[in-house]
Amino acid sequence: MLPPGEPKFRRRKAERPAEIVQAAMHVFAEKGFAAARLDDIAARARVSKGGLYLYFDTKEDIFRAVVEQAIAPNMQSARAMLAAHPGPFPDLVRTLAGVVGGLIQTTAIGGVAKMVIGEARNFPELARIWHDELVAHMLGAFAASVEQAQGRGEVRAGDPRAYALQLIAPLLIAVIWRETFVPVGAPGFDIPRLIDQHVETYLRGIAP
Repeated sequence: MLPPGEPKFRRRKAERPAEIVQAAMHVFAEKGFAAARLDDIAARARVSKGGLYLYFDTKEDIFRAVVEQAIAPNMQSARAMLAAHPGPFPDLVRTLAGVVGGLIQTTAIGGVAKMVIGEARNFPELARIWHDELVAHMLGAFAASVEQAQGRGEVRAGDPRAYALQLIAPLLIAVIWRETFVPVGAPGFDIPRLIDQHVETYLRGIAP
């Protein structure tokens, strides 16, 4: 409920940047960065094109906002979980994989990830933002958890960063498959079952 005396339009104005960010996330996922027009984002957010410029100067600024406001908070929650989990390591891996799988299924993060991979050569700033704000932090946090588990004798010797990448890679491939091949008729994968199977295989592989 609005505080007494606060005009309704003021609340709507405060909500618009978040609405634009959510709209942009879906437009980027559906159309890609190059093909996404500011008109498309404005229409989906139900604001005028001029209204976009009240909050963002460029399409790159909107993409940065998508990463920082719509995606990074979910990853920050996952990192906090990694930092707070004392063990055992298999429980942590299963929980983390479930969280990431939920994000893959319930948000447009998969389509945006595909966009970044596909258009990084022409728009390297997209890749830099994605790496610096998301990938580097998550990979580093999970690698630290692997190293701690190695210290407890739960994980065999090996490069913690490589072990972190080994967990993530099949999930990324599943996303790319869904976003690239399923729309043209290829059979999809049951992502929750794929995650479960991968996690159990992974845990057996890194066990001492």
